Formats: sequence, C-alpha cells, structure tokens
Amino acid sequence: MFVSIVGATGYGGLELIRFLNNHPYLKIKSLHTSSQYGRSLNEENAHLMHMKDKLEEIDPEAIANNADIVFLATPSGVSSQLITQFSNLDIKVIDLSGDLRLQTPGEYEHWYKKTAAPRPIIEKAVYGLAEWNRKAIKEATIIANPGCYSTASLLGLAPLYTAGLAESTAEVIIDAKSGVSGAGKSPSAITHFSEMNENFKIYKVNQHQHIPEIEQQLGRWSQDMQPIQPITFNTHLVPMTRGIMATIYIKVNRQTSSAELVDLYKTTYEDHPFVRVQPLGHFPSTKQVYGSNFCDIGVTYDERTGKVTVVSVIDNLVKGAAGQAIQNANLLMGLEETAGLWHSPLYP
Repeated sequence: MFVSIVGATGYGGLELIRFLNNHPYLKIKSLHTSSQYGRSLNEENAHLMHMKDKLEEIDPEAIANNADIVFLATPSGVSSQLITQFSNLDIKVIDLSGDLRLQTPGEYEHWYKKTAAPRPIIEKAVYGLAEWNRKAIKEATIIANPGCYSTASLLGLAPLYTAGLAESTAEVIIDAKSGVSGAGKSPSAITHFSEMNENFKIYKVNQHQHIPEIEQQLGRWSQDMQPIQPITFNTHLVPMTRGIMATIYIKVNRQTSSAELVDLYKTTYEDHPFVRVQPLGHFPSTKQVYGSNFCDIGVTYDERTGKVTVVSVIDNLVKGAAGQAIQNANLLMGLEETAGLWHSPLYP
C-alpha cells in the first residue's frame, strides 16, 4: 500500500518518514511541499542523506492516482484549503493539523483565528483517538488526528469518565509541559536557544487551541450527558527537544483508592498495546517514552482532597502526531495496529 506526505519537511512529516521507512506494509510513494518542491529531501535534512527522494508540488489528483493514503502534515489553515480537493478523490486522508477536529460551528474560527474547512467535510471527519474510536476509524475516509496535548490529556482522563467516576460538572485542571519541538520547525523568538535554554515558559495562558478539543471529547464520554464544565488547561515549554507531561487533577464523585484506580486503568487499557499503566505508587517521566508511540500513565488518589492525580506522558512528535497518524492508518487499512510502530523508546 502506498502513502504520500504533504508537508514532508516539517517535524511531523519528517517523523512520518522515519517510521514509514521501516513499515512492513505502507510504503512512501511521494513527498510534497508548498515551498521546496524540485529539491532533494536530503538537502536540508542531513539525517536523511541515504534518501534520494525529490520533493514534489502538491497536486491532489496526481497524489490520489498514485497513493492509497495521504498524510497532511501541514500547519493549521492549510489542510482546510486542501481537504475539499482530496475529499472528491479516491484516497483516504489523515490530517495531522487541527483543521478538522472541532465539530461545533464557530469553534475553529474562535480558537485558531482561521477560516474553517467546509462543514460537510468536518462532519465526515472521524476523530482519530485510536484507543477510543477503533470502529469508526476502520470505516472512515477522513481522519482528524488528535492534538499532542489532547492525546496525553484524554488518554489520562478517559477511564474516569467512561467508568462514571467523573461527571460533566467535575472540575478538571490540566498542567501540561512540552519540549520545544512542539512549537514546530520554523524558528521564532520563543524557541531561540538563548531564550529557551535554562528557562521554563508558560504560553497561551487559558487560550490554547486544544482546550475545546479536550472538552469536546470529554462531553462525548460524560455519562450524565450534561454540558461539560470548562476545563482549566495551561501549557509550558521546557528546555528539552521532545516530550509532553500532562499532570491532571480532578475531583471524583465517590471515595476510591489508588489501588482501585490503578486496577481500573490497567483493565481499561489491557487491550491497547500503546498505553502502559504504571504500578501502584509509580509515575512516568518523558524519557521513558522518548521516540516511541507509547503513552505511559500513573494515577493516584488523595484521600485528603478527594481528588485524583493523573500523570500522562507521550512523545509529542510520535504518539502526539506521526505515530498516532500511522496507528490510525493501520486501523484504516485493516492492518495490525502496531505495524511499523512497535519500537522501544530511545534510552538513555
């Protein structure tokens, strides 16, 4: 089966290439860019010196004629323009941007400050949180790959909502940190070495675009079907290259115990190979998922406050982007979910 990548020179596109080069069934047919076409991929990517592929223009019809799947690893606002052309062609689409995730009219424009994709296409797109939407993903033609912060946060919260321990009125506080690669490949003042080195920054305070995405999915899981209480969600940049840690605080509706919660999480994710639940009293670090498609979760209960603390870690470029996109592609094409992704994290 053949795949094409639009936005092949960004961090997400390059990570797709890294994994697809070792995929047993999905083979790269073409690589596309809006600004560097005609050049060799390895000209500005020395780690890919062994690859001689030429970057091509973005021609949806030509891509559809030669590939089974196209990954749109583009910045927000680009996929929404391309998706109309691809939706009329015989090709499956996996969009890594945020352009197709938000279903409520007006939400995308409010949070992303860009023009939304056509409403019928947004409604057709399936949210690709693989562990929780397998059936719909397998039957989809367009997949909205979840955001990186959203993936870590939602995988951490899902067992509490689906088991009825959390209600729509529950107060949720998510304190999230990311490596600098989460800001993308284009240089900026905030990612400049002298600004970021030995520094720790909060950004987009109460304004991050993953807020409505998380609330949307929590609303789908909420068993009392009431509108979700707005979450408190803030993000920070850490002077490291990769990784996300989401530390989540939520009050549950009955007394529980740390042991009960660990059992709940282990039972919930026992058939999901990429989610690893920590033993009682243990909590994950970003290093233990580095370069991999794993999400590691630790959970505990504070009897004094009646709140649950969940710690969820992922590699933002893998489980938070390219790895999850390939996981979705595997499901979409009827392949083993772990195909091409069953790699140990890089260590040390």
